[in-house]
Amino acid sequence: MHGVAAAGTLEGMANEASDQLRVRVVQWASGLDPDANRARLEAGVAGETDLVVFPEVFQRDYGKAGSDVSPYAEPLDGPFATELDRVASAAGTTAMAGMFQRSADPGRPLNTLVVRGRTSAAYSKIHLYDSFGYRESDRLTAGGLEPQVIDVDGWKVGLTICYDLRFPELARQLVDQGAEVLVVPAGWLAGPHKLHHWRTLLQARAIENTVYVVGAGQPEPRYCGHSMVVGPLGAVLAEAGGDEEVLDVVLSRADLEEARTTNPALSHRRL
Repeated sequence: MHGVAAAGTLEGMANEASDQLRVRVVQWASGLDPDANRARLEAGVAGETDLVVFPEVFQRDYGKAGSDVSPYAEPLDGPFATELDRVASAAGTTAMAGMFQRSADPGRPLNTLVVRGRTSAAYSKIHLYDSFGYRESDRLTAGGLEPQVIDVDGWKVGLTICYDLRFPELARQLVDQGAEVLVVPAGWLAGPHKLHHWRTLLQARAIENTVYVVGAGQPEPRYCGHSMVVGPLGAVLAEAGGDEEVLDVVLSRADLEEARTTNPALSHRRL
């Protein structure tokens, strides 16, 4: 199922002078078979897009809580990243998806968002999910503390992963580096209050920073689903339900500039 394009239409639209950014959010579940997950990448990028966002750890799901995921860690030139680059390049787009990346500690890989196609980058999750009864740091290594902003067809895109969403200082640092869009690939676990937190925090990061926020989650039942694209004044431009779904949304720089004129809070900071 595809969502209705917001803030524009997809049909026949070129990315004219980077005034629009065509974003696809792929709310698909990753299973325990890396080969099967990798085989789905091509279908996810099919069509005309500028940026495709898959969820966190799309390469291979976490499995049972506390599981050792180190046997599934790959290098950044391994099968998953290589296939992502192949399908994104063939489609003429930039695609990003989560994976377990080998680290200096063989038993504790990195949780990494790999970006391939027209733009190439990698960001490893800074804030590990030691919360709500989970201990992600027992099995994973935290990434370096340097926030990352990349260029996607002339747009500045700040990279975060899942639990990073709960730390507004990271979002603000990304915006201070010029981010106009924040991406949040996630495996946001279901549970009491969790969907409310997910929806509220995505909108809060957009409102307080006057940026677009793109949250790409995994579907129910284990996760919350409800992937969202939020505009720079907090309006929900598109939202998925709980099942597997794809959203296509067009972001507008004119709308971003208008929002920052209407609410120039970033220039009013005194602390």
